[in-house]
Amino acid sequence: MTRVAEFEQLRPLLFSIAYRILGSVSEAEDAVQETWLRYEASPTQPTSTKAFLRPW
Repeated sequence: MTRVAEFEQLRPLLFSIAYRILGSVSEAEDAVQETWLRYEASPTQPTSTKAFLRPW
């Protein structure tokens, strides 16, 4: 599975976490976008994509 596909699969989970923390749709969308940029810039593939992307 590609990085894009993995990220898209986890996007709803990431958005729900960000929205619960931030309380704003636009801020949650920004946080998810920042998460994508961090993930895309990572030079190696993490062992667990879900663990790498979650905030805890």
